[in-house]
Amino acid sequence: MPGLLRGVARTAVVAGTATAVSNRVSRRQANRWAAQNQQTYEAQGYEQQGYGQPQAYDAPPPADDMDAKLAQLRELGELKSQGVLSEEEFAAQKRRILGS
Repeated sequence: MPGLLRGVARTAVVAGTATAVSNRVSRRQANRWAAQNQQTYEAQGYEQQGYGQPQAYDAPPPADDMDAKLAQLRELGELKSQGVLSEEEFAAQKRRILGS
């Protein structure tokens, strides 16, 4: 009888350990699937609302850069009004400053 009891106890320990490991693996996999589903849901939410995927835009130029351009344009305007620059020279310098 002691051998039979020992065998039953060993089987119970092995089965309990296997169940615990299996449950842990199942929970981990369920968490991964939930994360994937959440990402898919969010992506579909953007598409259904007409947003599509978020796009990366170039950062707007710094404000002080725009201030510098405006100051240069004012100086050019003054030079043109004083007669130092011709209309063609003014237009060329303006295109250079504005980058177009």
